Amino acid sequence: MSKHPCAPETGSDQDLRHDADAEEAARGRDAAVRVVVVDDHALVREGTLQLLDQELDFEVVGQAGSAEEGLDVLGRTRPDVVIVDVSLPGASGLDLAETAVARYPEVRVLVVSAYADYAYVTRALELGVGGYLLKTASARELVDAVHAVADGVFVLDKALSGRLARRWHDGSAVPSGARALTSRETDVLRLLTRGLSNKQIAVELSLGLRTVEGHVSNVLVKLGVGSRTEAAFYALSHHLVGREGT
Repeated sequence: MSKHPCAPETGSDQDLRHDADAEEAARGRDAAVRVVVVDDHALVREGTLQLLDQELDFEVVGQAGSAEEGLDVLGRTRPDVVIVDVSLPGASGLDLAETAVARYPEVRVLVVSAYADYAYVTRALELGVGGYLLKTASARELVDAVHAVADGVFVLDKALSGRLARRWHDGSAVPSGARALTSRETDVLRLLTRGLSNKQIAVELSLGLRTVEGHVSNVLVKLGVGSRTEAAFYALSHHLVGREGT
């Protein structure tokens, strides 16, 4: 006999639902992005931790108030992403980032700083960080940035991207963003200048299509351009690749 739709759940029904919820929660924790936060301001650090804790697909596995403490936490937890402030007591956040990139290449570094200075941003890019966000960013932008960096997509604050693009395009600065390109991103850029599609690039480099799409996105952001055509023009005009794509 079927149970009436309005009949109360029995103990066994409630147990089954509880078990299902627990199993789903466990799956979510297994797939969660593991994050460490390094910031010397306790109020900012705690606020960031609370924000991330509200997201079901994040798991905060550590925190620190200095670069030295941060490296210790990284060594013990090996997170997916570490959020780092530039201004830290003793060694700076960029010093921490440099060591982290070299020592723990599987850990993505997201710099979140109040500093919008060109020198700070370009040094961070040249170190190979996964992203640079200003502290004026919204909570949603921070959450999205952590997700993107965890997925291997480079993130640069929109305000910084526009500012750097203007400097690179008017010739008032050396194209440091180009120097921040990885060897694989340079390969992708070279093929972009030959007019190859993402699918063609994937075949040429024996990569997955989504991987290529991520590299193309990184190239556009690092060069401060808005399209594949602009990226190709930028590469050729700054002699980043040969005109025959070599």
